[in-house]
Amino acid sequence: MVLIGGDYGMNEVIVNTIPAHEIKRRGLAAVDDLLDNGDVHVIRNNRPQYVVLTEERYQSLVAEAHEAYIARVRTSLREVKEGQVKTFATAEELLQALNEDE
Repeated sequence: MVLIGGDYGMNEVIVNTIPAHEIKRRGLAAVDDLLDNGDVHVIRNNRPQYVVLTEERYQSLVAEAHEAYIARVRTSLREVKEGQVKTFATAEELLQALNEDE
């Protein structure tokens, strides 16, 4: 088990890991059994560097990202249609408005 924090944002626990040198030694067969338990985080230089996942999991993540994108676009179009957006004549006006919101 590896605990991630700091550079990676919120703390997160990774439970399915393998050292990179083990993959170098055994090849991809080293991750086959681990994939049964979910995504495999490859540790290199004592840090998570890569993630190995099944094609099915990858396609699921791609589909989820696409669905989220479509939902964001639909929300934006609805907000424009309902007049819930502000427009700015210049980038400077936009930056001023953003600074006022902080």
